[in-house]
Amino acid sequence: MLQKGKKAPAFRLPRSGGGAVASKDLLGKWVVLYFYPRDMTPGCTTEARDFRDASAAFAARDAVVLGVSKDSVARHEKFVEKEALPFDLLSDEDGATIEAFGAWGEKNMYGKKAMGIVRTTVLIDPAGKVAEVFANVRVKGHVERVLAALDALQRA
Repeated sequence: MLQKGKKAPAFRLPRSGGGAVASKDLLGKWVVLYFYPRDMTPGCTTEARDFRDASAAFAARDAVVLGVSKDSVARHEKFVEKEALPFDLLSDEDGATIEAFGAWGEKNMYGKKAMGIVRTTVLIDPAGKVAEVFANVRVKGHVERVLAALDALQRA
């Protein structure tokens, strides 16, 4: 389980558009790392669109938004293009980063239990420490809650 104030797990993941994103390259910026189950599914599309629509608000707060799932880079690229996403999606096909951030666990879908990505968002401060964790995220209103938390953290 992630703890606020502790160093966020290090990662280096391939990204949509080519290349990779490493946590060390994000130092000095606020990072909104959101973990979601799968590209082009209803809830995940709504969440991506909400982050897209708030991209100017995040940029104004010097925050980088990154989405993470187990989907391939190729699938991410289709999703980015289809939804005109202005941020990178990171591919964690082996799930190591997803697990390190506590976003892997048991889910109950239609009465059936299975292991999978638990929708989670982690705010990382410019020093690379966990500033806030949103676990078991409900999509509706989530981006507004993340922005509010970011505002409060930046004022503190």
